[in-house]
Amino acid sequence: MQNAAQIEQFQNPLIVQSDRTILLDVHAPRSEECRNALIPFAELERSPEHLHTYRLTPLSLWNAASAGISTQQIIQTLREFSRYQIPQNIEMWIFETAERFGKLRLVQIEENKIQEEKSSEEISPPRQEFLYLETADENIFKQIQNNSAMKKFLSPCEKPNCFLLALTDRGIVKQKLLEFGWPVKDEAPLREGETLEINLREKTLSGNPLVIREYQIEAAESIVADKRPGTGFGTIALPCGSGKTIVGMKIMSMLKTSTLIITTNITAVHQWIDELLDKTNLTREQIAEYTGENKTIAPVTIATYQILTWRPDKESAFPHFSIFRERAWGLIIYDEVHLLPAPVFRVVAELQAVRRVGLTATLVREDGCQGHVFSLVGPKRYDVPWKELEKSGFIASAKCIELRVNLPEHLELEYAVVPPREKHKIASTNPAKIQVAKELVEKFSDDKILVIGQYLNQLKEIAELLKVPLITGKTPNAEREKIYADFRSGKNRIIVVSKVANFAVDLPDASMAVELSGAFGSRQEEAQRLGRILRPKNLNKPGENFSGTSKFFTIITRRTSDEDFGSNRQKFLAEQGYSYKIILYNDAADLEQLQERALMQNASESAID
Repeated sequence: MQNAAQIEQFQNPLIVQSDRTILLDVHAPRSEECRNALIPFAELERSPEHLHTYRLTPLSLWNAASAGISTQQIIQTLREFSRYQIPQNIEMWIFETAERFGKLRLVQIEENKIQEEKSSEEISPPRQEFLYLETADENIFKQIQNNSAMKKFLSPCEKPNCFLLALTDRGIVKQKLLEFGWPVKDEAPLREGETLEINLREKTLSGNPLVIREYQIEAAESIVADKRPGTGFGTIALPCGSGKTIVGMKIMSMLKTSTLIITTNITAVHQWIDELLDKTNLTREQIAEYTGENKTIAPVTIATYQILTWRPDKESAFPHFSIFRERAWGLIIYDEVHLLPAPVFRVVAELQAVRRVGLTATLVREDGCQGHVFSLVGPKRYDVPWKELEKSGFIASAKCIELRVNLPEHLELEYAVVPPREKHKIASTNPAKIQVAKELVEKFSDDKILVIGQYLNQLKEIAELLKVPLITGKTPNAEREKIYADFRSGKNRIIVVSKVANFAVDLPDASMAVELSGAFGSRQEEAQRLGRILRPKNLNKPGENFSGTSKFFTIITRRTSDEDFGSNRQKFLAEQGYSYKIILYNDAADLEQLQERALMQNASESAID
């Protein structure tokens, strides 16, 4: 006869399998608690309606290790929530893989040793031009010593199990060793930049008290720590609307040094400037904008990724990379670091002696280059589950609804015979979506709505039909700012936006989004689009948080690739605890399912693969 402990164990939500996948039973007791416990060290792969599939990967374990989560904590979490005994090979693999982080250390070379390591015929190098890469494990040393790809960067030195490398190769060595399965713990010192007295205000310019939330302080402290070697760099993952800009400014106030901030677009640049003026003691003269419109440099400079990656032609150098060397920067902030372009990774590899932080809502990269962020910007130091902040009222709650519409008969044959890319376009621009979007906008007449899409002709059509403003990449910045301002003030209730509004657009009153089309199943795009409506809405009274429910509608074409891409986009949101209610749309009567009472129901049974 089973005892109570055995019965309780068989109600646990996790099934850990020998192929490193983990199944989470979303209907089991403690499933939500378990999901939050998994986020720091496991990656979500699939999220059907009953069992979600996670996978343990080396990078997920190393991110956890760098954030201070021990191997014992990971294994204990799995044991606590597992329905069955964990396969022995999994516990052994977790231990062996996670323990690789820290086996290799980059440390400062003792100054009096430099000449001993280099021959007397060579010119004496400048101070701190070289670093040690050391390990306590002779086998690891021999593996690296015999690796032909590393020989051009590393040379043995007199210390046992130690290599000498040039300071300029610091980034590329870390990058390559990560590819070989050896994450480096970088404990070499960082240089101090120009001093700049940056302090946060007690009250904002509007007169409201500036309250820094506990998790924002913890996030900043995870980067700065005690300023000793091994600190001062890393990535912070926080939900959209949770105040990542505040975290950046808190770090600036702790380090008090000249700062270069790189962000996604000119709108984001202006928002950073406004926030810095509103919440810090910096003057306008101390803050510069480095964009296609205005190229100035000051103690705090905000630039865009676009201007940094511009060059006259494919064979030319990137002329604006010089900004990284214009001042003795003491801190570089990479806003929306998951979007860091490949060319910028090259210069980031050279900037390993500068304190740096990446801010993001999700480290998901569709190109699989999360490892570059880990090794060059820094490992994930801090994250908080989205639903945890929702419960605290720091971000708005949201209901996600997927409306599935039919493809018109006259397009079915064309869809069947065209190549995959054209299939995606036909499904995404299904004309039936326009009518459904119009009905949604009319039904929720009290909401402030963003209609979002990928294809410009589709967006122009819906904007003209609704007689509302349209923002695309071609919209002049002055006009763009005016449209956003009119939306904030209530003059406009609806804006149609292209992917330019995916990132860093602060529209706190937006309470509903209608997604017509997206970028081939991009998970980070879905997270960012949901983030446009997660800003807390009631900011008038200190201590009060928005208690309403935002609405995120995705319109999908049934039985097409649109369904597959839509499923992939939703993976990240499922990991954070969001689920999609699915409605098969045939006519306007089907929208009666969208009464507020229905929206408030738990839609977990309608989550999709």
